[in-house]
Amino acid sequence: MAKSPNAFRTISEAADEIGAPQHVLRFWETKFTFVSPLKRAGGRRFYRPQDLVVLKAVKRLLHDEGMTIKGVQRLYKEQGIKRIAAWGDPEGVVSFEPEGVAIEASPAPAVAPSTTAPVSTVRLRQVLAQLEGAKARLEAALSRSA
Repeated sequence: MAKSPNAFRTISEAADEIGAPQHVLRFWETKFTFVSPLKRAGGRRFYRPQDLVVLKAVKRLLHDEGMTIKGVQRLYKEQGIKRIAAWGDPEGVVSFEPEGVAIEASPAPAVAPSTTAPVSTVRLRQVLAQLEGAKARLEAALSRSA
């Protein structure tokens, strides 16, 4: 079964789509603060469509355009994530709302949120990633038993 274009991807699926080995994606996470997939408790990575666009852009900038890691870092610092993303998504198909790409971790609130506080988009995406992971495991188990 093919995944929806909006579905989260595992690191192996992301590596295949980007055309770079998994260890390179992990390395880019250490060099670029804007490469930040969702991580489950066990450290398993889930890449959002926005993450894939950013990874495609990084690969293109480094490999095709000949930029250095410091050059890409400078481009991000000076022009932001939307400029980087334009290299990976020239048609602008994927949107980059403020929470679309995690740039830095938000500080923990000083006061515990009330039960009536709205749920953040980031938290909803984390829950969605967990549900999609559970769905994938369930489908795999069902296909093995069929």
